[in-house]
Amino acid sequence: MNKTPNKPKAALTLSSFFSAADILVNQSAAGRDALIRKMLERLSDRHKLGDIESYFRAIIERESSSDTVLSRGIALPHARIDDIDKPYVEVATSAQGIAFAENKQPVNLILLVLIPSDQPGFYLQIIRAMTSILRDPGTSKKLAGMSSPEEVMRFFERGGLVLPDYVCAADIMDSSFDSLRNNDNLKSAIDAFIAKNLSEIPVLDNDGDMVGVVSVNSLLKVCLPEYLLWMSDLSPIINFEPFTDVLRKEQSSSLSDILVNDFPAVQMSDPAISVAGEFTRRNCSACYVLNDKKLVGVIDLPLFLNKIFRE
Repeated sequence: MNKTPNKPKAALTLSSFFSAADILVNQSAAGRDALIRKMLERLSDRHKLGDIESYFRAIIERESSSDTVLSRGIALPHARIDDIDKPYVEVATSAQGIAFAENKQPVNLILLVLIPSDQPGFYLQIIRAMTSILRDPGTSKKLAGMSSPEEVMRFFERGGLVLPDYVCAADIMDSSFDSLRNNDNLKSAIDAFIAKNLSEIPVLDNDGDMVGVVSVNSLLKVCLPEYLLWMSDLSPIINFEPFTDVLRKEQSSSLSDILVNDFPAVQMSDPAISVAGEFTRRNCSACYVLNDKKLVGVIDLPLFLNKIFRE
C-alpha cells in the first residue's frame, strides 16, 4: 500500500498576522504613549479584544523596563496577554519619526504585537524574521514614505518575512562578553573576577576557538587542595596560608592551572530548548554559544529566563 507523502508545513509569514486594515500610515509625532494607545484601540475595534487599559499598561511597563527600539528606525512594542489565543499585530509608519526612547533616534516603523502568554518565542521569531529589514538601513524610512496601507502591506507580502520554526540559541544569546586568552596568567583571571564582578570567564585560543572556562570555584580549588577539604574544621588555618603560594605565583602561573575544558555549550542554530537542557543537566549558571568552535555568545540563566518567560 502506497503511503501519501506528508506535505511540507507551509511557512508562517509575518504578514499573515495583519492586513492593510491593521496599518496606520503617516502618523504625526504625537508621542509614543499616544500612538500605542491609538494602535491598541484600532486592534480592539476590529478584533473585539478585551481590557485595552491593561494591555496598554503592560506595554508601557515593558517599554519602561527595557525599550523595544531596534536598530534601523524600528520599534516593536509588545506585551504578553493572558486572555488572547493568537498573536495580534498592528503596524504604524511615521515619516517625521516618533520618539520611543531617550537617547535614541526617532523610529519610522512601529510593529505593536500582542502575544498569548503561552507562546513565549513569538516575539523572538518576529525579530529573526525581520533580519532582512534590519540589514538595510533605509527600509524603515522607505516604508514611512509610502502613502497608503495597501502599499505598506504589499511590501511585507513581497518581502515574505518568514517566521522561523523555532527559537534558536543565537536568538537569545548576548553577543557582548568578556573573555581571556589561553596564554594569559592567573593574575589576569583574578583581576577580571574582581574588577568585573564575574564568577566565570570563557577562555579562547588565538583563533577565537573556545578551549575552556575559568571560574572562581576552580580558583578556590587550587587555593584549597582536596586534602584540606577533607578536614571538617579549617579554623586552625587562620591566615589564609593555603592562598600564599598562589599569590606568590599568580603572574607566572598559567590559566591551565584552573582551566576547565568540559563546559556547557550549544551551537548557535540549536533550539533554545537545548540551552534549558544544558542548564538542567549541568546545574550551571551560563551556557556558551558556539559557531563550530568559535565563541559567539553567552546565555546566562537570568537572560534565558527573561527571554523565554518575560520577553
